[in-house]
Amino acid sequence: MKLKDIKYCPGTLFDGYKTYSPNCLKKMFSGKKVNHILNYNSPNTDDEVSEIFIENRKRISISGVQTKISLILEKNILRLTEEGEQGTYILKPIPRDVKLTDQVPANEHLTMQIAKQVYNIPTAENALIFFKDGTPSYITKRFDVKPDGIKLGKEDFASLAGKTSMNAGDNYKYNFSYEEIGYMIQKYVPAWRIEIEKFFVIVLFNYLFSNGDAHLKNFALLESDSGDYLLSPFYDLLNTHIHVNDSDFALTKGLFIDDFKTDKYKKSGHPVLEDFIEFGKRIGVNEKRMHKLIAPFISKQKFVETLIDKSFLSSKCKKTYKLHYYTKLNYLNK
Repeated sequence: MKLKDIKYCPGTLFDGYKTYSPNCLKKMFSGKKVNHILNYNSPNTDDEVSEIFIENRKRISISGVQTKISLILEKNILRLTEEGEQGTYILKPIPRDVKLTDQVPANEHLTMQIAKQVYNIPTAENALIFFKDGTPSYITKRFDVKPDGIKLGKEDFASLAGKTSMNAGDNYKYNFSYEEIGYMIQKYVPAWRIEIEKFFVIVLFNYLFSNGDAHLKNFALLESDSGDYLLSPFYDLLNTHIHVNDSDFALTKGLFIDDFKTDKYKKSGHPVLEDFIEFGKRIGVNEKRMHKLIAPFISKQKFVETLIDKSFLSSKCKKTYKLHYYTKLNYLNK
């Protein structure tokens, strides 16, 4: 990526911007004029910077395999957090251990923007940002930290299910079903009838956009201003199938707690609309509402294509992304 070639906002993907648009600056950086280029070299190319980033990782309390760096916004400059500081942004540089690694930041950014802009799914604020050598990185604003640095209560569904590597093995965050998560939302969320619709939508979204890593730790409850708990904004959304040969669902049981599959699902090996309708019924989504929730996924292909075309993916990956999307859409409509 040559930085001079930027034609779209690296946050919103709006036309005609060589840096962040005013809309992106407002939502992502509280209106401050933050540069889309960091004051650091890429840790993948600079050993000295890599050591600094490794030290920073020891201070961040976010779990996961991919490298995550804690940043704070000081005036209009993003910098690494220091000892005792609470970071308000998470930086995710290019990982080193998957196929097409240089495409991962643009993949996650695009998928998050599609979720938000096309389907009105509540997501963590996010953007692409670049190191001084032009290497891209994904950046997201922490939704569990208030502007004054106070952390909100947050519990992921692995914790709610009482699953850890100690009591459930290395695959603890995968050995579950989405139906069971639905029942946990009913149990722990007072306003579950509203929140269960959001959950239904994100499960359908993850299927259509080949997010094969939507495991228990990638769903969470967040403390609201009134002190109760709601589903947090969604995060870690990307088309994993571009990078690994994974299955339709991250959770080993898939949609259902039992072995239910429609005949079409059994025949093709992939769920169809009837499977998701059964899933929605089981977790308590009103059937009339369910069809309204599904409708945008059937009709907004042009908007999806527009964002893919404007994304920072390579031309080859844009084609692959579209192929995966339309393949899943065809399965759904069988």
